[in-house]
Amino acid sequence: MSERATLRGSRLGGTSFEDESGIEFAPRQRVVYDCVNGHDFEIPMAVEAEVPFTWECPRCGALSQQRDGNEPESKLEKPARTHWDMLLERRSIPELEDILSERLELLRAGEIGPPHLHRRSSSRSKTKKSA
Repeated sequence: MSERATLRGSRLGGTSFEDESGIEFAPRQRVVYDCVNGHDFEIPMAVEAEVPFTWECPRCGALSQQRDGNEPESKLEKPARTHWDMLLERRSIPELEDILSERLELLRAGEIGPPHLHRRSSSRSKTKKSA
């Protein structure tokens, strides 16, 4: 019963009883964005915040650009190194061809790999054909 008494007179999501007097808010700036579809809107941001040059339009979802801002310079990105690139740093093409031929011989001889990839011996395949 005491739990109900404490909830009486207050609403869920109701008004805050805290006072904003004496609170100093962070300095703000208003950044204006122009949408490619003709919309314009303002976003309040902190003065010390890094302001993005592009922002999604709240009306149509298109990419909008800052009205008074300068477009940032694009950074040169190194292309991603693939496994092939890293392999070529360690081995030359002739070395890789030698390794491939060795591994294929072992696979065909049945020394490595799953059994369904092994070549059958020529005597076994001839007996199956004659039978």
